[in-house]
Amino acid sequence: MFKIVSIPGDGIGPEVVASAIRVIDALAEKHGLEFSIEEHLFGGASYDAHGEMLTDETLDACKNCDAVLLGAVGGPKWENLSHDKKPEAALLKLRKELGLFANLRPAKVYDALVDASSLKPEILSGTDFMVIRELTGGIYFGQPRGYDETRGWNTMVYERYEVERIARLAFDAAMKRKKRLVSIDKANVLECSQFWRNIVHEVHGDYPEVELLDMYVDNAAMQIVRDPKQFDVIVTKNLFGDILSDISGMITGSLGMLPSASIGTSHALYEPIHGSAPDIAGRNKANPIATVASVAMMFEHTFCMKNIADEIYAAIEKTLAGGLRTADIANPEDRAVSTTEITDAIVSNLKAS
Repeated sequence: MFKIVSIPGDGIGPEVVASAIRVIDALAEKHGLEFSIEEHLFGGASYDAHGEMLTDETLDACKNCDAVLLGAVGGPKWENLSHDKKPEAALLKLRKELGLFANLRPAKVYDALVDASSLKPEILSGTDFMVIRELTGGIYFGQPRGYDETRGWNTMVYERYEVERIARLAFDAAMKRKKRLVSIDKANVLECSQFWRNIVHEVHGDYPEVELLDMYVDNAAMQIVRDPKQFDVIVTKNLFGDILSDISGMITGSLGMLPSASIGTSHALYEPIHGSAPDIAGRNKANPIATVASVAMMFEHTFCMKNIADEIYAAIEKTLAGGLRTADIANPEDRAVSTTEITDAIVSNLKAS
C-alpha cells in the first residue's frame, strides 16, 4: 500500500487536489493498487485553524508517507503577516525539513495547445524540456540576512555537497532523455556562480556521454523565449530556477498546465506550479491538469511506474484533443468547461485506455 499525504491548502487548492485524487482512485481500481490518502491542513487554512502555517502534526505526517500531494498556498488574506508567518515561509520550511533539494519542472507543449501560447506555433511546437532547480540552498536560505532603515542584505552561499548532488541528479535526468544539459549561472560577476560552474564541470567527468553547456542566466531567459526547443535539461541554483521555471511555464500557454516534483533523498512532494488563484476559488473554474500531471510525476519518480504516468499524460492529451478547455486555456469562441467536467473526461479516458 502506498501512503499519500494530501495537502489541499488554500484558494483553488482543494478543488484541483480533489480532481487529482479522483485520478488516483481511478488508477487504483484499474490496476488493483492500494493507496492510503490522509488529508492535512497547511498554509492559510492551517493558520486560520491553528494559528500557524505548518503544524508539527502535518510535518510529521509528511515525514512518514511515500509522497506528499500539495494544492496551493497563500492569498491576500495572509499577505500582511510578518515574513516568518507567511505561507511561503512555511513552504520553504517544509521543503527544508523534508530535505527536498531538487525541484523538477517539465516544460512540455501539448499538441492540442500549441496555439495557446503567445509564442508563434513554429517556435513552440515540439518543446519538451526539464528545469531542475536547486531548492534548499542559495540566497533564500543564506545567512546573514535582514534589513534596517538604511540597507537590506541577503547572502548567497552554496556548499560543495549541495552543488554535487543537484548536478548528479541533473546529469542522471539528461542520461534518460537526449543527453544534453545546460547549467545556468552568472559566473562572470558572482563568485558563488563560478564555484557552482567548477563543481558542475567536475561532476561532468562521470558523465562523458552528456553534452554540457554553460549559459548565463540573462541569456538563458532570452533563449527560452527565442528558441525553447534547443533545451533538454536545465540545471540551476535556487533563485535563478525560481525565475526561469516560471518563464518556461508561461511559454507553454498557462501555468495551470504544468506540474512539478520536489525530490529529496527520502521524501518527495508533488504540486502544480500555479498559485492559489483566490479570485476563482470555489467557482469550479480552476484548471486541474497541472495537479493531475503532478500525480503522473508521482507515479514515475516515487512509485516507479512510468507506464501509469504515461497513461495519465495520454489521457490529458486525449482530453485536450477532444476540444475541452477550462477558462484559462480556452479561446474566446470556445465554451469553457468546469473543473469537474474536464476531470470527468480525464478519468473517462483513463478508464478507456
